[in-house]
Amino acid sequence: MADASVRPARAADVAQIARIQIDTWRSAYSGILPAEALDQVTSELAGAQWSAAVNEAPSPRHRVLVAQERDSIVGFVATEPDPEDPGTAMIATMLVEPRWGRRGHGSRLLAAVVDLARHDGTRRLTTWVIERDQASVGFYESAGWSRDGWARTLDAADTPVREVRLHTALDEEAA
Repeated sequence: MADASVRPARAADVAQIARIQIDTWRSAYSGILPAEALDQVTSELAGAQWSAAVNEAPSPRHRVLVAQERDSIVGFVATEPDPEDPGTAMIATMLVEPRWGRRGHGSRLLAAVVDLARHDGTRRLTTWVIERDQASVGFYESAGWSRDGWARTLDAADTPVREVRLHTALDEEAA
């Protein structure tokens, strides 16, 4: 892939991150999440949340990274430490715009997360994924992640949405 990279998000990226979240959710989760839940995520709300995540991270281990192709931001990932286990970090969300999919951006974002987590001394990574989102579940499983047996049900506009937790152990020898 020519001219593709991953870097830390900057304040100037916030509007693009919010747009990618909204556009990707409406595309990928149509039919999985109720329209009412998708409509609740406005550009103003998403922009404010991403501005706080990028500009006011509570710790150096709270990160937002963006994937770029040439001058376009095409995806992002947000990570944070697990508050209950200092050796674990969590991917809060990772999204790549569908029109930029299948070009390695998700894999580059995931590789950057793994590299940074190893640098931090993290031994394990986890993420929660909507169980019916087979594209995301398949992506993580193809990268060597597996379900750890945990599941939870969230309320999305009065509709139960089941999520499963996936995890991977970070091999210290590969660090």
